[in-house]
Amino acid sequence: MKAIVLTAYGSVDNLESRDLPEPATGPGEIKVRVAGASINPVDYKLRSGALKAMMPLELPTVLGRDASGTVVEVGAGVTRFKVGDRVLGLVMGAYAERVVAKEDAWAMVPAKLDLGDAGALPLVLLTGAQLIEEALKPSAGDVVLVTGAVGAVGRTAVYAAKARGARVWAGVRRDRLREASELGAAGVVALDDPAAVERLPMLDGIADTVGGATLSGLLGKVKKGGTIASVVGEPAGAAARGLVVHAMRAHPDAARLEALTRAVADGAFAIPIERRLPLASAREAQQLAEHHAGGKILLLG
Repeated sequence: MKAIVLTAYGSVDNLESRDLPEPATGPGEIKVRVAGASINPVDYKLRSGALKAMMPLELPTVLGRDASGTVVEVGAGVTRFKVGDRVLGLVMGAYAERVVAKEDAWAMVPAKLDLGDAGALPLVLLTGAQLIEEALKPSAGDVVLVTGAVGAVGRTAVYAAKARGARVWAGVRRDRLREASELGAAGVVALDDPAAVERLPMLDGIADTVGGATLSGLLGKVKKGGTIASVVGEPAGAAARGLVVHAMRAHPDAARLEALTRAVADGAFAIPIERRLPLASAREAQQLAEHHAGGKILLLG
């Protein structure tokens, strides 16, 4: 099978198309013919070596956490899927024509959703929902801010927070205010406008997808005892202000992934796709994603 192999840490030039043996399907696993795999920040951060200390790689390796496609083989003991099913999942090694993962990593793709486009969804849907439901845990009526709200993780977080009855503010750059106004949040704020930030109400919590100076500048708007839930690590100074901090990483959750995918298919919220490229164009795809594309970048099988 064709796969995109990272041969060494560094630039996209270290991504090579190679012929590899198909992965074996073990007990409790399914093998999927990949229709779509998307680029996520973790992919290019792993490639560059930025995450080497936290998430070291055994090189050469195949990157990619998102996959959608058709089941071509099921392992012993698999009961939820059969050959021919359309699935999507949070996996490892998705930049390839075939991928294998445990049964509980996968969910069904609704008939109305394009199978290749479904490859944009697993990591961002689970990250955004788990950021709200497992890390921030807002109650009905809580006032919460989602930073990076028009990003794919942010859009999911806004949806999940609204579903819990929170009063959600969508935080974005000034040049994306109009886009953020379409998310159905209670309010929209330009996080690069200090006067606008100052006008924010006091917050019960922040669901953060941005980090850095943006998040640090918001800590004073969170009530003492409030929560900072972040996908990019603990912000300096939060604990000293009496805030509760939960840093999190996404994990497989088949039932949650299936419910969120149905919500996307039904139009409850959207994960925009910027470009669709063939698997062989993985170098170009990573470059586009790394330089702040407006939506998801997909590799199609």
